Amino acid sequence: MILTMATTNTIKNYIKVLKTKYEQLRKGKESLLKVIDESELSESVFNSNAIENSTLTLKETERILLELEVSRNVSVREVFEAKNLAHMLEYIRSKSVEPELSMDVILLLHKMLMGNINDAIAGRFRKKGEYVRVGTHIAPAPEHVERMIEAILLDFSSDQSGYFTDKIAKFHLDFETIHPFCDGNGRMGRVIINYQLGQFGFPNIIIRDKEKQTYYEAFGEYKEQKKTKTMEKIITLALTESLHKRIAYLQGDKIVTIADLAKAHKKSINALLNAARRQTIPAFREKGVWKIGKYTA
Repeated sequence: MILTMATTNTIKNYIKVLKTKYEQLRKGKESLLKVIDESELSESVFNSNAIENSTLTLKETERILLELEVSRNVSVREVFEAKNLAHMLEYIRSKSVEPELSMDVILLLHKMLMGNINDAIAGRFRKKGEYVRVGTHIAPAPEHVERMIEAILLDFSSDQSGYFTDKIAKFHLDFETIHPFCDGNGRMGRVIINYQLGQFGFPNIIIRDKEKQTYYEAFGEYKEQKKTKTMEKIITLALTESLHKRIAYLQGDKIVTIADLAKAHKKSINALLNAARRQTIPAFREKGVWKIGKYTA
């Protein structure tokens, strides 16, 4: 199965096959899915914060979430950034049926994100005189924010024919272009991606700091050419990886590293890693290490 372009019919069909398999395997195994979600929580938090230039390492993020001491002086802000983001991800996963994304839900999530960091701006959009920029992009004036968020929410909910990852990618690009908050917009946007995936019955994905350059290129592509393909590809690849991981665990595979697989079968590790990145093999990452399931049943 070759995933070289985003959201072709080939990819749609492949995701449909994976989703069907995931739904069949998950019956009676909710506790295992909860363990998988919990095990990758620190990875999700680390990557989203790292994209925003947090100095925390993955190990430090893990220790903070476990309420353990960190070996160096870490700013109070970074501690709360990790804890708040983890709380948000657990909150959206704890709901068996998530209400449709709305203005109220977005503001509630932002209040959770910015609590104890900056309570003066938590849970509200930018007000008159509060301007923000991302690189050279100056976000729309605060007077337009609420109307623009209402418009993209309406676009998302009223689009009945668009493919779900296309819709999520477009919403994310629009949300970050609007930059509705004084702070926390990037983390908010990535949590919303997972909220929306949950509405469609899919597991969380991780947008990784190591792939930050491609992620930023997606925004440039949208701003300059109104194209969404790069963001669509980022989301479909991350979703495929998330499904591959859960399916491997749900069917009781023996999990091995790609490096060990290459050694055991005398295959090129670079070829296997390239296939993993393209998701042409059912590989997934844990703590940045590429792994794959060997079916044992």
